[in-house]
Amino acid sequence: MGTGLKVRRWLWLILAYVCLGLGIVGIFLPGLPTTPFVLLAAYAAGRGSKRLHAWMLAHHVFGPMIRDWEASGAVSRKAKYWAIGTMGLSAVVFFLTAPEWWMAATGTTIMVVVGIWLWLRPEPKR
Repeated sequence: MGTGLKVRRWLWLILAYVCLGLGIVGIFLPGLPTTPFVLLAAYAAGRGSKRLHAWMLAHHVFGPMIRDWEASGAVSRKAKYWAIGTMGLSAVVFFLTAPEWWMAATGTTIMVVVGIWLWLRPEPKR
């Protein structure tokens, strides 16, 4: 394996672990999404570490989400409800705590766009 390939593999692996960490933090921190970080972590792991990718696919929490996404770009209805619910809660917190209304409005607008995109994703066939 050439030096360039080793560096690229390590960069993918670092990205995978950083995104996985952010996804785990997002479980507990409103406003930080879990699903996109976990999906990006799986993508990066697939390019940096087959072992990490296999572990993520077999994980009891992350595995079904990743498998559904990789198979058909699908997101479960439960994940959609959780994501949109936490985005709604985050919007309320933004408006209660932002020093300027436009700051909260900007963040909320981004979350609305992401929420619409997420809701329009197909749901996995069971």
